[in-house]
Amino acid sequence: LLSEGSMREHPLTPMTDPNLVRVLQRQCKRRVGLIEQAIVRLGSAAIAERMRVLRAEGYGLAIVDALDDTDLLAMARAFATLPLLTAGSGVAIGLPRNFGILPDDGSAAALPPAGGAAAIVSGSCSAASNEQLRQFLQRHPGRGFVLEPLRLAEGEDLVAAALAWAAPRLGAEPLVVHATAPADAVRAVQAQLGAARAGELVEQALARIARGLVDAGVRRLVIAGGETSGAAVQALGVRALRIGAQIDPGVPWCHAQDGTGRGLHLALKSGNFGAGDFFDKAFEVLA
Repeated sequence: LLSEGSMREHPLTPMTDPNLVRVLQRQCKRRVGLIEQAIVRLGSAAIAERMRVLRAEGYGLAIVDALDDTDLLAMARAFATLPLLTAGSGVAIGLPRNFGILPDDGSAAALPPAGGAAAIVSGSCSAASNEQLRQFLQRHPGRGFVLEPLRLAEGEDLVAAALAWAAPRLGAEPLVVHATAPADAVRAVQAQLGAARAGELVEQALARIARGLVDAGVRRLVIAGGETSGAAVQALGVRALRIGAQIDPGVPWCHAQDGTGRGLHLALKSGNFGAGDFFDKAFEVLA
C-alpha cells in the first residue's frame, strides 16, 4: 500500500491514505466514485454503463482501475465522448483509435531524430529519485550541480551559477542540476522556510534553469518530479507533446516545440517512477 511504503514519507505529497477515491474526494466538491478493475475487465461497454450509473447517482468524477494494456484500450473506447481525462501517459495508448488520426502499425511512437546536448533537471525528493541520482553521479562523477533551497532563500543567484557551471560541460554526456535530497534534509529545510515556500523556490529556480539549458543548446532533457515538470513545461512554453518510446513503465520520451518553435525531446518523470538506472537508460533509449 502507498501508506506503507516510501511514499508515506514523501516530503511534499505524503501518501498516508492508500485509497485514491478518498484522497481525491477531500480535494473536490463533486462526489468521486470508482470504476473497479473487475468492471474494466468486462470491456468498454461495461465501463460506459458504470459511468452512466455513477452519473445517475450524482457522481461527478471517477477513478478507474487498470492493470495492463488491455484495460487501457477498453478504457479509451469507453472514454471517447468524455470532455476531460486526467491520467498518466499510459491511457493515451488507445485514444488515437477514437479519432482515426494515427496509424496502427507501431510507427506512431517514432519521434524525430534526437540531437543536441543532454541534461537532467531533478526537483523530486522521492526515494526513487534519490537512488536514481546516486547511481547517475556514481557513473558520472563531477556531472552534478546541487541547488540548495536555503541559499536560494537568502537571495543567492543559483540559477545563474548553475547555468554558468553547465555551459562548458554541455554535450553528448548528460549532466544533472538537482535539488534532490533525502527526506530528513528536506524536512529540515521546510522547518526553516515552510513547505510551500521551499517548494515554490525550488520549482521556479529549476524551471528557469531548464529554460536556460535549452537556450544553451540542450535538446534532450529529462525532468524528474511532477511539480518540477509542470513548472519547467510552462517556462519552456510547451503546448503539446508527441508521445514516443517508453523508457520505464509510465515514462516515455516525448517530442515538443518550445515557445520559440525549437524542437526538443522531453522525458517528464514523476518522482517514484523509474528504475535506479533510469537517468542513463533514458539517453540510451533515445540514442
